[in-house]
Amino acid sequence: MIFAKIDFINLLPFHIYLKKNVKSSQLKQIIEHNKSYPSLINKRFKKRKVHSAFISSIKSKNEKALDLGIVAKNEVLSVLAIPGEYKKDYQSDTSNALASVLNIKGQVLIGDKALKYYHSAQKNNEIIDLALKWKEKYNLPFVFARLCVNKNEKQLRALVKNFDKKKIKIPQYILEIYTKRSGLTKDQIKDYLQKIDYDIKTKEKKSLKLFFKLTQQKGI
Repeated sequence: MIFAKIDFINLLPFHIYLKKNVKSSQLKQIIEHNKSYPSLINKRFKKRKVHSAFISSIKSKNEKALDLGIVAKNEVLSVLAIPGEYKKDYQSDTSNALASVLNIKGQVLIGDKALKYYHSAQKNNEIIDLALKWKEKYNLPFVFARLCVNKNEKQLRALVKNFDKKKIKIPQYILEIYTKRSGLTKDQIKDYLQKIDYDIKTKEKKSLKLFFKLTQQKGI
């Protein structure tokens, strides 16, 4: 199984779970070798160079997916639009599409760099949190990605069946690595992760269905 890893803080609990539950050192090496940002992983998955990964929702529409994803119930802090000239984030597919369906202009910013931007400029009321705007408009959570699979589905399901965010404790040494890498504090990282959920249930599926409908209307 070739699993690709989105190397963002939002999946840190899942990565810790994999670290503890993947027994094969070869698979661990494969996961590390295939870590990247969402839009590139999407392309690798579509070409079947990757067997499973969290795939941007907009690209997951016709793929086989488990009921796990990257979900924001309200604000997310790491998917922003900075008012001004419209500019896509090259690392994103879903967030660019989300800005479009919400008719929000400005520069789209995602991931750890967006989270750092939020904390460095949080007094600026013009920063737009795209997940919060979706929640305010449709009263639904937003699903940014889904865990998709195109090969070895049984193996993947067995691997992730016991994943539960609530049971994951992030070791201090890992928090220290991510604080140095991101420029964020440990408290900022821990507070941010409270805003991320992973279970895709009824409301999340309703939200995905609406998002797909709106993007189709926009020709995305």
